[in-house]
Amino acid sequence: MAKNKPGNAERRAMVEKMRAEQARKERLRSLAILGVCLLVVVGILGLAVGKYLSDGGDGSDKISLDKIGVPAPQAQCDPITTKAPTGKQRSGVDGNHVKIGTTITYPTSPPAFGQHWPNYLQASEYRNFYSPSDRPQLERMVHSLEHGHTLIWYDGTITPGSTEYQQLQKVADKYDGTTTYINVVPWLSTDGPAFPDGKHVVLTHWAGSGDHQQGIWEYCGKTSGQVIESFVKKYPNTDSPEAGAP
Repeated sequence: MAKNKPGNAERRAMVEKMRAEQARKERLRSLAILGVCLLVVVGILGLAVGKYLSDGGDGSDKISLDKIGVPAPQAQCDPITTKAPTGKQRSGVDGNHVKIGTTITYPTSPPAFGQHWPNYLQASEYRNFYSPSDRPQLERMVHSLEHGHTLIWYDGTITPGSTEYQQLQKVADKYDGTTTYINVVPWLSTDGPAFPDGKHVVLTHWAGSGDHQQGIWEYCGKTSGQVIESFVKKYPNTDSPEAGAP
């Protein structure tokens, strides 16, 4: 009966040690792959949750514009009013542009037409939604009206983070980011008198051209996607003194 030589035992021990080490490395590699997969899954879930929360947690990215805010009958809107600009308030007349930095007092809160600064907004300055801290000067926003923008104004009772504020942000999000003709903007206390009692959202547009210009106003108590959608369709950017301008 043959006996194992001492050298054979050492070799077997070495082989077993190598196998054990290889198995350990395989386990570590598997755990590393599993960890990466878990990180990817967590990242995807984080993005999904972030998107969910940014939409108010209600899937509003899939809600149509007319479902945002309250229905039109509940928005407490006054009938649409119009007024023709006169004198230097009209587009295309001498004196319609005033020196940059000049403070202009507008006869209505908010304005739908009037004199303004000549430095209209550039592409890098456009937003579908402006907060109280980043809105351009009032006199430049009026220049945007002359170019066909519809301005959706909100007053100081609608504060950042409030339900109404978030609804207006969702309204702005419904318009393509490249669209420069719909702007949700704050009406600041330094701009002029407050809106009429009970009115907190106002839509304005500068329509017509030549001798047929008119300012358009719709004063509402609450945000209504239905009202906004109807107004924008009725008064497109093509109906303005300087249609086609940015």
